[in-house]
Amino acid sequence: MGGGKNHAMRNRTVCLLVLLFGVLVGAAGFTFVYAEGASYLSNDPKACLNCHIMRPQFDAWQKSSHHGVATCNDCHLPLSFPEKYISKARNGWNHSVAFTLQNFAEPIRITEANAKTLQENCVRCHNELTHDTRRGSSHDGDAMRCTHCHRSAGHGATAGLGGPMRDAELRQETR
Repeated sequence: MGGGKNHAMRNRTVCLLVLLFGVLVGAAGFTFVYAEGASYLSNDPKACLNCHIMRPQFDAWQKSSHHGVATCNDCHLPLSFPEKYISKARNGWNHSVAFTLQNFAEPIRITEANAKTLQENCVRCHNELTHDTRRGSSHDGDAMRCTHCHRSAGHGATAGLGGPMRDAELRQETR
C-alpha cells in the first residue's frame, strides 16, 4: 500500500511542476508579445519607441546629421555577431527591470559599457577623420571621447538641423 501512496504523491508533484512550468512559459510568452519583444531583434529605430521615455531621443535622432546614415543599433551596439545580440539581451534585461521597478534616473544616461561601444562605433565609422586626433594616445582609452565635442551628433537637446531621409523613409513617403 505504501507504494501506491508514493506513486500518487509523485504524480501530484509532476503535475504541479508541469503546471508551474506552463504558467511560467505562458507568462513569459505573454510578456514577450505585450512588450513587442520581436521588434528588439530588428534594426528598426522605432523599436526604441516601445519605451515612451525614449521619444525625445528618437525625435532628436530624426533631426540629426546621422539620421540618413545610422540607426540606433549602428551607434549603440557592437557590430559583430554574437556580441550585438548579447548586448541587446543585456540592455533589454536592464531596461525592463529599470522600467518595471521605476528605478531609473531621469534624464536617462548611457552606461559606461555602452559609452565604450558608442566610442568604438564612432571611431569605426569615422576612422579617417579621427586618426590624427587619436594619434597621440597610447591606446583609445587615452583619447578624448568623440561625444566630448560632438554630443549632439546622434541625438540630444541640440541635435543638428536635420539630415537627409533614409531610403526606407523615402519609399514610405512616396506611397
